[in-house]
Amino acid sequence: MDRTDRGFSLLEVLVATTLLTVAVSSLAQLLFIAARANAGARTTTYAVVLAQDKMEQLRGADITELAVSPPGVLDANTVGYVEYLDASGRSLGGASAVPTAGTVFIRRWSIDPVAGDDGNPDHTIVLQVMVTRALAHGGARLVSVKTRKAE
Repeated sequence: MDRTDRGFSLLEVLVATTLLTVAVSSLAQLLFIAARANAGARTTTYAVVLAQDKMEQLRGADITELAVSPPGVLDANTVGYVEYLDASGRSLGGASAVPTAGTVFIRRWSIDPVAGDDGNPDHTIVLQVMVTRALAHGGARLVSVKTRKAE
């Protein structure tokens, strides 16, 4: 019998199987990491959309209708400057400092006056909107400046 007729030895099969197992497990781990990163990016993108929605609402309001926010409203849930949202972005209210059941996102905003050249803070405000996940890290923060038209 020729040596070419024998096939593979047990050692060659074990080495090949080990290499294949390592390669497949590495690919599986890479796919898992990619899927987690993709889910995080999706959440961040959705948080940006929710923040933009609130920013447009605030920017659309008359500057005289917007009440100046107390300090620290972006760091803690403050009634009047917080809104709890479900996974679809629907509002669950904001009448309490404690998130309601089903809250996935917490949207907070602040309205801060800025004194202009004339020292009058009634002409310019800084709007900030921050959306965070209720039980995880990640989110979005938008900042905008709104000015009253010169009269």
